[in-house]
Amino acid sequence: MRQAVRRRSSCRLCGGANLARAFSLTATPPANAFVSAAQLREVQPVFPLEVEFCRDCTHLQLGHVVDPRMLFEHYVYVSGTSSVFVRHFEAYAEWLWAFSGAPAGALVVDVGSNDGTLLRAFRNRGASVLGIDPAKRIAAEATRQGIETLAEFLTPQLARRLAAERGRASIVTANNVFAHIDELGAALDAVQELLAPDGVLSFEVSYLLDVLEKTLFDTIYHEHLDYHALRPLIPFLRAHGFEPIEALRVESHGGSLRVLAQRTGGGRSVGPSVPERLQQERGAGLDRLDTYQRFGRRIDALGQELLELLRHLKAEGRRIAGYGAPAKATTLMHHFHIGRDAVEFLIDDSPWKQGLYSPGLHVPVLSPQALDEKRPDYLLLLAWNFAGPIIEKNAAFRERGGKFIVPLPRLEVC
Repeated sequence: MRQAVRRRSSCRLCGGANLARAFSLTATPPANAFVSAAQLREVQPVFPLEVEFCRDCTHLQLGHVVDPRMLFEHYVYVSGTSSVFVRHFEAYAEWLWAFSGAPAGALVVDVGSNDGTLLRAFRNRGASVLGIDPAKRIAAEATRQGIETLAEFLTPQLARRLAAERGRASIVTANNVFAHIDELGAALDAVQELLAPDGVLSFEVSYLLDVLEKTLFDTIYHEHLDYHALRPLIPFLRAHGFEPIEALRVESHGGSLRVLAQRTGGGRSVGPSVPERLQQERGAGLDRLDTYQRFGRRIDALGQELLELLRHLKAEGRRIAGYGAPAKATTLMHHFHIGRDAVEFLIDDSPWKQGLYSPGLHVPVLSPQALDEKRPDYLLLLAWNFAGPIIEKNAAFRERGGKFIVPLPRLEVC
């Protein structure tokens, strides 16, 4: 039987073994391991969340790797349930399609395509599209909805077969995926097989600079093996035949880095965003171990502040529910010890999660209708990166006296 978790002894980007512990968070189950009522008596395994710093190339990564089949084959997150993400991907596709100069009918391949939201936007602009995603149910549903999706992991072998059968892709995207892959070098080699000579690789990842500046520690969970900055990515990309030509900061997931890359020596010039990002990263100390050790202490101080607020409200007899059941909620709730004694239930817009129970802590996930039925006094916004749209959407809750608790980037009650 394949091991559920293993220790990583080398840097995923440079291969060096000169790793140092940056900080640790509370061990959790996989962040999307929601369970049914029938599974509540089963003990869910938890795995370490130990974050390590590479002294050689300054990359930050998790020290343990959970079997990706456990994480992704029964995935329940879908992009299309968030209107914010739909708009983000619409704008992203429009910009990248224009930037690439690809002709009508050109092939766009999205790695980790989820429910096909991004590919649908490309198809609407005249592209031929193909998704690759190991989440079987989601891939099948995306295909049923008209976005052909292969329920597989991207490998060089698969890439060679696709290139032979369908031709090479003008654009390959991989959004919120480059943090998920243990053998990231093999994934880049697969893109080399699949991408046209003048093609563009574009990927978005949660940006380490934003994680530190906004204390976005809850983006640290087992699906996210890497916490990316541009500096260590540059030699890694070059080692696999790519060079970055843009490195843009975007707002998704609380702050992400969008990297555009071409084959080394390609015809596009390097944009000013690349040196700008490198300068910002140096100024923030992303190349120093002590930066992350201080970050760990800051996380604990924030948790104490939130716990004191929740205890105070419960002592007053206030009822508290959580809004959103994203993967990041698993990290936040476990590290800050927020269970059913503090939060009665969670609200989530995704029907894939409604009726299930949160990983490990087993807080029930209900539909938004529960707000009217159960009438909590406070909503802890676990999907805090969508705080604005959530508050606007739930104006009726606020009008009857309900209040929102926004835990990050800083604690607010509104």
